[in-house]
Amino acid sequence: MTLTSPPVAGLLLAAGAGRRFGGPKALADLDGQPLVLRALRTLTDAGCTPIRVVIGAAAEEVRALLPDPAQAVQADDWATGMGASLRAGLEALTATETPVAALVHLVDLPWVGADILTRVLANATEDTVARAAYDGLPGHPVLLGRRWWREIAESAQGDRGARDWLATRDDLRLVECGDLGSGRDVDRRHDLPRR
Repeated sequence: MTLTSPPVAGLLLAAGAGRRFGGPKALADLDGQPLVLRALRTLTDAGCTPIRVVIGAAAEEVRALLPDPAQAVQADDWATGMGASLRAGLEALTATETPVAALVHLVDLPWVGADILTRVLANATEDTVARAAYDGLPGHPVLLGRRWWREIAESAQGDRGARDWLATRDDLRLVECGDLGSGRDVDRRHDLPRR
């Protein structure tokens, strides 16, 4: 496990219903492990602390999988889109005192490893606005300095999450990670390898 200094929280967005996928992606299995546990392990291996997992669809099933159910944050309005999950997660993290930033990771990125997260984490400060890029194209994870949490939570709407807020930032730093992976997500069931 890599320890981040100063401490950076991990925020895993895992609330979606996965309509195109055919069910909540958090529960989908890859190599014998649910995607939510793979993503949680990736955040842990990168040294994020504390970690919060935002749940919504199949909330109780996802919560039951977590090694520490206290990590779960319920997004009651999760069905309105990723913005609701981001708001719920940032509001929960605001109650924690130590993290200077939050690393926002998505449950449907099983091939984004701890090495990518660690590279993005190297930019952590209270003022940070950074995100992974793959061959120059913005992707995830996204690193948000604590200074911006309230502003981001207030602007997060629908399925766009922080996208609109990030588009206004001239201080957004893209951290190239294309040498470490593709940043590819799981959108439909056929995106997962078959056994």
